[in-house]
Amino acid sequence: MNPYRKAYERATGRAVPAVAVPLDNLFAKMATGDLLPPRGQQAVDAGLTAHSLNDPQENPAVYDYYHWVMTTYFAEAPVNELSAKLIGMAFTSLNIFQTDLPQPLTLNPWQATAMADYPLRTQRAVVIENNGVFIWLAHLHPDWPLINQGGNDFNAVYVTLIQHLETRGVQLTYLGDLDSKGIQMADHLFCQLRSTPIVTFSALQSPANVTKWLAVKGKRGTQRTRPLTVKTPVFQRELDAVNLAGRFVEQEQLISEYERLIDDWVQGDK
Repeated sequence: MNPYRKAYERATGRAVPAVAVPLDNLFAKMATGDLLPPRGQQAVDAGLTAHSLNDPQENPAVYDYYHWVMTTYFAEAPVNELSAKLIGMAFTSLNIFQTDLPQPLTLNPWQATAMADYPLRTQRAVVIENNGVFIWLAHLHPDWPLINQGGNDFNAVYVTLIQHLETRGVQLTYLGDLDSKGIQMADHLFCQLRSTPIVTFSALQSPANVTKWLAVKGKRGTQRTRPLTVKTPVFQRELDAVNLAGRFVEQEQLISEYERLIDDWVQGDK
């Protein structure tokens, strides 16, 4: 038995759930100082749902085991992992503006007005809902034009700048979680835009791709596939697919598909 599991069971009297066994490899990488992706990606790579290591309600037994190991063995030395903490009153993007500043670039409310007409580096950009997926793709493909949407963080700076980008001719497409709330967030952002056509916005996360990903990679979960309200017919179709299948797909599960789709999208700007 792995020493972490053995120590946990001896100290707590609780068995490590079978689904947590793949965390052995994650802990081994922590011990050797390997660079790790954001926490949600770590969870999905271990066969768990993205919130398992951060949300005690997602899988309490896994959460308790993970945090016991982190507190017991890794409290003194920081784990070498990419942070996903990008939400705030800001606009975070990669390779959108022509600047020599290090990327990704995060603009605060006081910078937004001055950057509105700043020279652009691209006429195509991919909006990524998930902070962790954004920063992981930025690490894997530092030349891609990406915009971090940040989940529910539709702050005024973000909305103003993204509207201004579309008026300057930047084509915006979107990728987010394929659960009820994720599709509702996509719909909400699209409704904030003024001129972007739905065929462009949903070019990558199309109903056909959503249906395929749900069939191939979908996980069951009633809470995350419950009916919600959306306004856009395309997103209603995607939400219906999620509701009907009773399955959801997290962005972290789709990294390899994203790499192909985004690369093709970016090349369309060449």
